[in-house]
Amino acid sequence: MWPDKVYYEPAALEYELGKLLKDKYADIPWVEIENHNNIEQLRKNENKEFIAMKRHLIIGIRKTHKYIPNHKVSDFLVPYTSSGCSAMCLYCYLVCNYNKCSYLRLFVNREEMMNKLLKTARSSPQDLTFEIGSNSDLVLENTVTGNLVWTIEKFGLSHKGFITFPTKFDMVEPLLELEHRGRTIMRMSVNPQKIIQKVEFGTSALKKRIDALNQMCEAGYKVGLLIAPVVLTEDWTDQYKALIEELADELSQKAKKELFIEIIFMTYSFVHRAINTEAFPNAVELYDKTLMTGRGRGKYCYRNNIREQAEQLLREEIAQKLGNIPIIYVV
Repeated sequence: MWPDKVYYEPAALEYELGKLLKDKYADIPWVEIENHNNIEQLRKNENKEFIAMKRHLIIGIRKTHKYIPNHKVSDFLVPYTSSGCSAMCLYCYLVCNYNKCSYLRLFVNREEMMNKLLKTARSSPQDLTFEIGSNSDLVLENTVTGNLVWTIEKFGLSHKGFITFPTKFDMVEPLLELEHRGRTIMRMSVNPQKIIQKVEFGTSALKKRIDALNQMCEAGYKVGLLIAPVVLTEDWTDQYKALIEELADELSQKAKKELFIEIIFMTYSFVHRAINTEAFPNAVELYDKTLMTGRGRGKYCYRNNIREQAEQLLREEIAQKLGNIPIIYVV
């Protein structure tokens, strides 16, 4: 059952969304906490409790609202309505920030966050793009809160700027009939199905992700595609060739004409290895010392020559099978 328990800041119940969630999950235990950022009884759990902790839902009030400049697909990274996730991707970068406490946290003061978004968008002489999904998966969160529906409709009224978010989920049906007014950009993250099954636990299958992207494009949304993160397993060349082939076969013609592509290579860490070893003892080992090198304190990335080889293959396959879809960056 998910969620199996709700940890909440009492002040969160003073907000409309907090009250709605209290009613929605009235039949499961609610545990009062002082601070969503420091739940001592969970922080002290052993790594092997990671899966059990992912079944918890945390509800609080977001106190940090600082926008971070970004120059890839957005102008700013925006702290928004959630952080963490109920999925369990073995490489999840949120684990670097939250360690084993990367469970889904919901922030009920959404009006405050939306007001800042609208004010910033309207005060700019040019259209700005705001990344609202850098700390969570908003398509997943929407199944709990309805926040993405609320956000798209509210922001669509601004007539200025764009919001964007990535996702690994296919539950886009509630978004298809919205009055988004072309102000929302959805970017679907994809990987070979074999990697999804072995590494991206709890996320949607590749075919469902592609279908969801096609549906969003047909509904008039701006759409992008992330090949992310690129995971160089033993047979990675065959897997990523097959991925590009499937994209070429399954993406709609409309999507192919409007898409842009981002490519992000996996970064791994000592923290990931420690948690995965205890929580997923039978899972694939993502660290390979023959392919990876140190990158900052406790982090690993692919060696330059290996990464360059993989990038070249991806660029060649995309050009051959998907044509002139722009690759806006590779990191």
